[in-house]
Amino acid sequence: MAVYSHSKISTFETCPYKYKLKYIDKVKVDIPTTIEAFMGDLVHQCLKKLYEDKKFFREVSKQSLIRFYEDLWGKNFTNKILIAKADQGLTAENYFLMGLKFLEDYYDTYKPFDEWKILGLETQDMITLPDGNKWHVRIDKLACDDFGNYYVCDYKTSNRMKDKEEVDSDRQLALYSVWVREKFKDVKSVKLVWYMLAFNKKIISERSQQELEKLQEEVCLKIKEIESEKDFPRKPSSLCNYCVYQEICPSFKHFVRSKEGPDEGKALVDEYSKIRSEIKRLREKEGELKEKIIGFAQKNSVDAIYGTNSRCSVVESKRLVLPKDKSEIIRAMKEKGIYDNFSMISYPKLNSAALSGSLDKEILEKCSLEKEFSVRVSSN
Repeated sequence: MAVYSHSKISTFETCPYKYKLKYIDKVKVDIPTTIEAFMGDLVHQCLKKLYEDKKFFREVSKQSLIRFYEDLWGKNFTNKILIAKADQGLTAENYFLMGLKFLEDYYDTYKPFDEWKILGLETQDMITLPDGNKWHVRIDKLACDDFGNYYVCDYKTSNRMKDKEEVDSDRQLALYSVWVREKFKDVKSVKLVWYMLAFNKKIISERSQQELEKLQEEVCLKIKEIESEKDFPRKPSSLCNYCVYQEICPSFKHFVRSKEGPDEGKALVDEYSKIRSEIKRLREKEGELKEKIIGFAQKNSVDAIYGTNSRCSVVESKRLVLPKDKSEIIRAMKEKGIYDNFSMISYPKLNSAALSGSLDKEILEKCSLEKEFSVRVSSN
């Protein structure tokens, strides 16, 4: 049996190939610390210290919290920390001030920090899933009140606000609540709490026992999918721009290499893209000229137009146009016994079923799968 976590499963959902590199091949790469992660980690450390100090009756003034944050930043910040949005004019100072504002707002909103009894900070443990695999639990803040209500709390420094639909379908904290129900026998309810620090808001959700059982089943199915995966395909998305495996990913390693100087592949793509653009322009021009030639022929009652070295013949013909609803035509053709003469296999549907694995095995065995290559052009 293996150990899984929310981040591990999310990696597979984001990109199976990245999952393979990180968790199966265990490829070692330099992972830069981003300024967002750096600031978020310091804010978490400060909030942890705040509740630890309160537990031991130490000073929990706003000034001492701010000093602690400033000291952490000064001791740990280096120029190696990646500021991905530097091209948008953002600096380390901007992120420092953001973190400071998060802490000040939290302090002012929740002082004197006695809403609930704190049971644990940065709590880590494991639960056993129905399939026998382990699930890693890591809770920022675990609390309870006097009425059997428990609170699984998570601090978020993201600038994107979660909505109700998102929190009500969240997997991470919901699975942590399974652990709470197993550990504490007086549980009446487990509240899932997100502190959206950028907005100074608290969002609360809850799961029923039936919902948790269904969630665990879904997670076990996802694990089964992961463990039965053989190809681990790449799944391009906007997240690829921040992936630490670009240098070895077939979809990006040439992009990294092309930055180093003149490159044959770069020249080929530039020329190919230029030709495609020219072909597109010429096709559009061809369509315009066809319409003009047909118009000229109709206006002058001719079916042949002569150029210097070429002739264009304008041929009038008819074609059958079917109605959108073809059910009546199909019914009539079947009644007259001629449907099979005009029906045909839909290759696109058959091909899609074969590639997705939904095609009947007996039918698939009568066919073969061959590799083919196509070239698609898009902007970087």
